[in-house]
Amino acid sequence: MTPDRIRQWHRLFGITLTDLFRDTPWQVELEKELALQSQLLDVVIIEQTTERTPAAVALPDGLDGLRAHNLLTYKSHHEALDGWALDELIGHYVNYRKLTSPPDRLIAEEQFQLYAVATRTPQGLAKHRPFAPTAWPGVFDLAWGASTVRLIVLGQIAEHPRNAAWELFSRQQDRIRHGAAYYPHRHRGAWELLRQLYVTYALEEPNMAYTMEEFIREAHQQFLHGLTPDERRAFLEQLSPEERLRGLGPEERLRGLDPDQIKAYLKKFEH
Repeated sequence: MTPDRIRQWHRLFGITLTDLFRDTPWQVELEKELALQSQLLDVVIIEQTTERTPAAVALPDGLDGLRAHNLLTYKSHHEALDGWALDELIGHYVNYRKLTSPPDRLIAEEQFQLYAVATRTPQGLAKHRPFAPTAWPGVFDLAWGASTVRLIVLGQIAEHPRNAAWELFSRQQDRIRHGAAYYPHRHRGAWELLRQLYVTYALEEPNMAYTMEEFIREAHQQFLHGLTPDERRAFLEQLSPEERLRGLGPEERLRGLDPDQIKAYLKKFEH
């Protein structure tokens, strides 16, 4: 796998998190410069001050208890999450904590949380370090040095709408399909994200049975189901009368109309 293709997976993962955390107490910053040499963290999630509370946001498994500063490293199915990757994460954390702290003191350690997200199970790492299970399948706590890293293995997480963002980066077609159908779109640009994800998968797996039309159609259908009454009303107002009535039988079209209004309308056509 070429470095460019690996960067593409990281970019798509970062864009997904950026969209997922839109309108939440957190903002996502990609490729944060953390040193004089160009050492870039895959994703940095920083708490954003808003009136909304964290309890109002449904997050994927493993992202509960986000703190003021959350550093996350991601490994696609082409990469292994190993000890060196975790050492780099700790190094990024040290640099980032220095950069964000005032000159006279370091921000408290409790304000930071470290995450490692891996598409496939890090088998090599598991041979040498125990993964402490949590309340969620596929989510573990891993002691690394003086820190505890929250490990999220995407191939093991529960199949649930709240985990749709994780499922988009699974290697199982049924999980990808489920993720596309239930992904909670925060922004119109999410459609382009889904398209790019599908194209990337298709390039790597030309025999992929899941067509792009199915991928986008199911995402669109779930998006419409998730609209609020006001959003649904605004959407319908953009449709023509013919489009609104398409598929309705005569009784459904007349339901709710005053009988006198119907009679008055029909009289126009009497000869």
